[in-house]
Amino acid sequence: MNKNAYSTIDLSARSSAQMGIKMTKRHRKRGTFEEPSYWQSYSDMMAALLLIFILIIAITLAIYKQKTTDLEQTQSELNAAKQTLEAAKIDLDNYRSEIESSRHDLEDSLLKLQDAYDAAALTQEQLAAAYLEIDVARGELESTRSQLQDIVGVRTDIIGQLQSRFNNSSMEVDPQTGSISFSSDVLFKYGSANLTDASKATLTEIIPMYLDVLLQDQFRDYIAEIIIEGHTDTDGSYQHNMNLSSDRASSVARYILNPANGLSEAKVAQLQSLLTVNGRSYSSPIYVAGTDEIDMAASRRVEIKFRLKEDELIRKIAEILSQQTDTAPGSAP
Repeated sequence: MNKNAYSTIDLSARSSAQMGIKMTKRHRKRGTFEEPSYWQSYSDMMAALLLIFILIIAITLAIYKQKTTDLEQTQSELNAAKQTLEAAKIDLDNYRSEIESSRHDLEDSLLKLQDAYDAAALTQEQLAAAYLEIDVARGELESTRSQLQDIVGVRTDIIGQLQSRFNNSSMEVDPQTGSISFSSDVLFKYGSANLTDASKATLTEIIPMYLDVLLQDQFRDYIAEIIIEGHTDTDGSYQHNMNLSSDRASSVARYILNPANGLSEAKVAQLQSLLTVNGRSYSSPIYVAGTDEIDMAASRRVEIKFRLKEDELIRKIAEILSQQTDTAPGSAP
């Protein structure tokens, strides 16, 4: 009960007390001049009861008002608590969703982890086999590396001997690749793939000197390929020049494979097992030094070059390294 309610009750009590005092004084005055009356006493009693009843009603109203105020405040707090509860329920649902999603993610991660563990697990026998394969591959790798080092030295030796052999010749040996190049203007008439008589004499002189170096016993096992390659200038279509460059390279090959043209039958047989003939059209022109201008005359040429087995050895090394990676313990199958 708040302060206002107590004030209301106090005022009502004072009013009732004052009325009682007035009635008592009236009764005393009447007692002085009148005879005592029972009806008057009954009336006073009823007035007192009425006063008490009014007091009770006032107190009841005050209590009701206070209760109503308390009820409204409680209702307001209840509504606020209800809203808070609804918000908490929404948050709880969100948390449940997040937890469920996290649970699924965790299960997926556990499955993946188990799969990875199963895939990576090797038995002792598998490990032993893998180590054995690695040891074998390492041995092959060392052997191949040694051969590759030998080939590097062989290339240097071949180019050195070629330069020495052609030292007093007009033919120049490329110091990087060991190739030699014939001008098409020397070998053929313009636009033709038929060898001139002068070119046949040149081929008969130069080709045996070149092949005598390449087909020596000390180099023969390292030679992977001997290539005759035709090139043209940019005059005409690509396809026309492709046909012309191929025909010119083939004409040179047919001539030198004839034992009557400077090579023994044994050398011809060795050359046939190694020879490749290509036409390159104008895909690899030669430029005027220091410019972007194509040197048309120099671009018309037939090259003879060789390829050592270093490419095969490099591929073999790559395969061995790949096998080592695949068979390494702990690697995925």
